Amino acid sequence: MSRLNKECLPPGFEYLPACLSFEKSLALYAHLASTLVWQQPDITLFGRTTPIPRLQCFVADKSVSYGYSGTQLENTPWPPVLSAMRTRLMRQFGQDFNALLVNWYRDGQDSMGWHSDDEAELGACPTIFSLSLGATRHFKIRHKQSQEILTLPLPTGSGLLMTGRSQQDYQHALPKQARVTQGRINLTFRTVG
Repeated sequence: MSRLNKECLPPGFEYLPACLSFEKSLALYAHLASTLVWQQPDITLFGRTTPIPRLQCFVADKSVSYGYSGTQLENTPWPPVLSAMRTRLMRQFGQDFNALLVNWYRDGQDSMGWHSDDEAELGACPTIFSLSLGATRHFKIRHKQSQEILTLPLPTGSGLLMTGRSQQDYQHALPKQARVTQGRINLTFRTVG
């Protein structure tokens, strides 16, 4: 896996352009889309409860408990292909990844709003590795103080490593893109304490 620091990326964000080949990334997308147990829980924002605008699956060790925005996620055991990937990533990054949040954006209408992965269970400076499969989507990063926004296209097979103060100083989002008709699956490996 080659590493490339894009000059424009803020501290704590590292872009890895070729984590998986084009063919392998699309094959993994198809495999996960058809085999994972997908959920679409409700979320309450500004007093309004609606289903989240994407599907998700939370893969984790049995002992792990994790939730966000008042929603507790149900654990799914590690499928062999994701367990093997986790082992490789733990060696590569020196992290004890014990959880994986998988989001399936079925097309450009599915999205994720501005947020930071700053839940107490992740610790003060979490390391999160994100792998993109399927359609290229625009990942946005916004500084919490200056509100400056960076747009980073994430094609299939690419990775993004978030470390240090990335969650304290920045928010990120995956906005709607009406012209995107294909799906994207995003894997975010993390350590839940």
